[in-house]
Amino acid sequence: MTVDKIVDAKGLACPMPIVKTKRAMKEIESGQILEVHTTDKGAKKDLTAWAKSGGHELLKHEAEKDVLKFWIKKG
Repeated sequence: MTVDKIVDAKGLACPMPIVKTKRAMKEIESGQILEVHTTDKGAKKDLTAWAKSGGHELLKHEAEKDVLKFWIKKG
């Protein structure tokens, strides 16, 4: 998978991971992929809902130690 931009939201509490993700989405083109790193446990639910409501596609998510990683394709 080719990632076009990475957002580092580690150590930030809600709603900052979503805020940073929104800003980064504005900087990439439709069809490009954004990778988001966060330590906020609520981000799984929040980013999934945000992606769906914004017309984006959550391609994959995984946990690596304490870091949650998400790959979102811009709609």
